[in-house]
Amino acid sequence: MQNNILQLPLHLHSLWVGIGCQRGSSRLLIATAIEEILWSNQLDQNAIAGIATIDTKASEVGLVEFCRLRNLPLKTFCAEVLRHVCVPNPAKIIDQQVGTPSVAEAATILAASAASLWTNTQQLQVKLVVPKQIFRLQGQLGAVTIAVAQAAH
Repeated sequence: MQNNILQLPLHLHSLWVGIGCQRGSSRLLIATAIEEILWSNQLDQNAIAGIATIDTKASEVGLVEFCRLRNLPLKTFCAEVLRHVCVPNPAKIIDQQVGTPSVAEAATILAASAASLWTNTQQLQVKLVVPKQIFRLQGQLGAVTIAVAQAAH
């Protein structure tokens, strides 16, 4: 039986997790959402380079706690920058609420792009590994939207 888990060297932190979350989303909800989505897509948690989101979530307690406990950088982008990223699943309601049709997908693509390296005049390409998925946890308030991108050759 072949193992389909994305094989990445443990030192190669190449996955960026984009997050959109409702105000007051707990660290438990965020952690569970990320773990479930990575597990269901056979991605290694050790490959996470960081978390990306909209700048208005930079002080969201659950998100900040999650990043601090996992020792992950939190990279944020303003709505004006996010709105110019071409994504497969834009949402009009999100555009009306925060000024961009995408938070999770756009933020993860931008973060992975910024982390890309130039090698032999060939730029690494960014691949949206997991399109946005909305996650709720019974007994927890709020919802979290997760997307995952990776810099790939």
